[in-house]
Amino acid sequence: MKARLAVGLALMFGFHTAAHAWAQETHRRIVLDAVEYMKNHPDTTNYNKLLAGVTRAGYTIDQFAQALGQGAYDVDDFSDTYICGAVTGDCEQAPVWGLGSGIVKYTSYWHFQNHTAGADVHGNPFGGYNYAKLTQAGDIDKLAASWLYGDYLDDGAGGMKGWFGDGSKYNSYGATEAHYRLGGYSSASMYADFEKMPFQPIDNLGQYWFQQFLSRPTAQSLGFVLHATDLLQPHHTWTTSAHNHSGWETWVNDYYYSENLNDPALVKAALADFMPLAANAVDIRGLLTQGGTYSYANGGIVLSSTDTTDRRSVGKKTVPHAIAMVVHVLNRAAERLVQ
Repeated sequence: MKARLAVGLALMFGFHTAAHAWAQETHRRIVLDAVEYMKNHPDTTNYNKLLAGVTRAGYTIDQFAQALGQGAYDVDDFSDTYICGAVTGDCEQAPVWGLGSGIVKYTSYWHFQNHTAGADVHGNPFGGYNYAKLTQAGDIDKLAASWLYGDYLDDGAGGMKGWFGDGSKYNSYGATEAHYRLGGYSSASMYADFEKMPFQPIDNLGQYWFQQFLSRPTAQSLGFVLHATDLLQPHHTWTTSAHNHSGWETWVNDYYYSENLNDPALVKAALADFMPLAANAVDIRGLLTQGGTYSYANGGIVLSSTDTTDRRSVGKKTVPHAIAMVVHVLNRAAERLVQ
């Protein structure tokens, strides 16, 4: 009880768990800039096919871009992940401790790809967020793990329980985790204690929604895929909710235009750093992981430095690569839209 009270007070007076990686508005801007880049470079992108498919669906290209951007924005607002108290059994989708406006929903724990630890127990080449495997755990990670110690992922009525009951509100294990499992191995017992939960990586989230798009193309499902630009945010490949995470995301959003982080010339150069998707590709995880590998190799300084020069340097690398990654995904998506 004393440990939880201390955590609650610490969070009330200054700690925030805003682990959204790119701010939601930054996600939208990245998508809009990718479509704009394609519009301005129809000779080197699949813009004409994209436009043809969009027009056939009854959108203007600008309406389509806005719908895509909204989808990428909305993923952080998913109400799909509940964590339940080991004692009470009560299940919540976001922390109830602290008064910080930046406190995030638990769904954000699916938005990491840990390049510091390698393969995970599910069979993924890179795992997702797992407190027990973090090499860069900071204050917020430790506070969350202390507060949520022994708490479990909601696996539906009749599954895991707290000491005083089963307050299941949503089968996060049977729905969300199952969607992002993609043929790998999981068991509910893996999610019995927060401090050891092996969350699925964000490339699996992107791949699940890409499968939904291929099956039934919508702007919304494709927009959900494009939230995977979180892989270009270094905190999500070094894997931590701390170490200037919130400050960095705020800086990028605040200086996105004034620092020209979306410079089309830098986007053009970044496109060449990715292996393009085949016109008939059904699995985009290789491309997404290329983005994660890039941010891990080129962005780590922002975990320890708040210097404007360092942030500008990393922003001018990672944001253009995020836009370029979206262009590559949209090049493939365009092929589906004209079928």
